[in-house]
Amino acid sequence: MKEINDTLKEYDLRPNFYKKMGKAVLVGTNEGNKYIVKEKVRDQNTNIYKYLESRSFGYYPKILSSELDDYEITEYIEEIPMPEEQKMVDMIELLALLHSKTTFYQEVDEADYKKIYEDVSNNIEYLNSYYYDLITVIDSKVYMSPSEYLLARNISKIFAALAFCKEEIDRWFELVKDKKKQRFVVLHNNLGLDHFLKNKNSYFISWNKSRIDLPIFDLYKLYKLHGVDYEFETILRKYEAHYPLLEEERKLFFILVSLPSKIEFNQSEYEMCKYISREIDLLYKTEKLMLPYNTKNKE
Repeated sequence: MKEINDTLKEYDLRPNFYKKMGKAVLVGTNEGNKYIVKEKVRDQNTNIYKYLESRSFGYYPKILSSELDDYEITEYIEEIPMPEEQKMVDMIELLALLHSKTTFYQEVDEADYKKIYEDVSNNIEYLNSYYYDLITVIDSKVYMSPSEYLLARNISKIFAALAFCKEEIDRWFELVKDKKKQRFVVLHNNLGLDHFLKNKNSYFISWNKSRIDLPIFDLYKLYKLHGVDYEFETILRKYEAHYPLLEEERKLFFILVSLPSKIEFNQSEYEMCKYISREIDLLYKTEKLMLPYNTKNKE
């Protein structure tokens, strides 16, 4: 705590209690105030708060420390208890506001799109080969484990998802290859309910992974983390009500969320069964998520 105390003294904060909260420390002071103190990570973007302020986005806890400090000191926000489903909706509305406030367009050429196309295409080819080899080994066994049997029963769903992605990434490239501008935003890049606080206002915390990129990457990471747990159809509609995705953005988002994860048998049998079940459930939920958009396109 010595280093933390040295930083607190610089801001005339006199602590009277500490409480460990994950990688952060909750500090109470003699004045009755509470603060969160967290060591800065290497390569952390220390200018993010100034940039957000310049874009009139102030939905983060007040920062006391300076860019040069080794520790970040922020005000402590006391959360209002609420159902997780409501918290998720509030979070996605704040995400849409973040993207809206920080949108800018940048000139690109075919090579920029080609890189995305090749990265996704190479990943599809790799996963195709990986699952072909994996299912060949599993099918050769006299007795499959429960997790192997679970994967074998659903392998057609994985190959179908990969075939869909292969077809769609070609269509996506045809759609974008002649475009000269691309839309960029500030990504929080660390989304999850643990990094969203709700009081009388809404706040994002843990900005250390923030970066500039396409808006869909925040949605993609959130979906991979929570797609099975919540009705993402509602969440996506809520987001697009405030920040509509462009046609090429939505198409790329659906490709990315449709890509199966690489399932490796490196956990206990019980954990592997849970993990595979979740991954297969996510593929089915992704089909359901895309259905209204695919139906619209066919009409």
